[in-house]
Amino acid sequence: MDLRKLKKLIDLVEASGIAELEITEGEEKVRIAKSIAGAPMMMHAPQQMMHAPAPAAPVVAPAAPAEDAIPEGHVVRSPMVGTFYRAPAPGAKNFAEVGQSVSAGDTLCLIEAMKLLNEIETDVAGVIKAILVENGQPVEYGEPLFVIA
Repeated sequence: MDLRKLKKLIDLVEASGIAELEITEGEEKVRIAKSIAGAPMMMHAPQQMMHAPAPAAPVVAPAAPAEDAIPEGHVVRSPMVGTFYRAPAPGAKNFAEVGQSVSAGDTLCLIEAMKLLNEIETDVAGVIKAILVENGQPVEYGEPLFVIA
């Protein structure tokens, strides 16, 4: 299991309400548990045990658009942590474009989380004023994705 996937799993555990996550992928097995009162977070692998290092400096979240930089309108936010995709497949037509009219229930994008593609739908009708995330970019829970007016 690569380090990027491990990092995503750690972020999912930290962002969710769960205390522990165990995943088996083929012969690889990973268990991630939230730390308790400063104890190090541990991940178990088949032949080895790795301890996540304590951060030396505060971790800075990826630069998200400032709330005042977002155009006026209804903001569609990410319901989960994952990878943002504008189209159903590479080279396919995007679900949504700036200036496009959408109805409640229309699919705006996909968010891949733990190898599952989740369709993100709009809950309001209107015109897409802004797309705030680049294709293939990781997104956090609650991060603004679209503005619809």
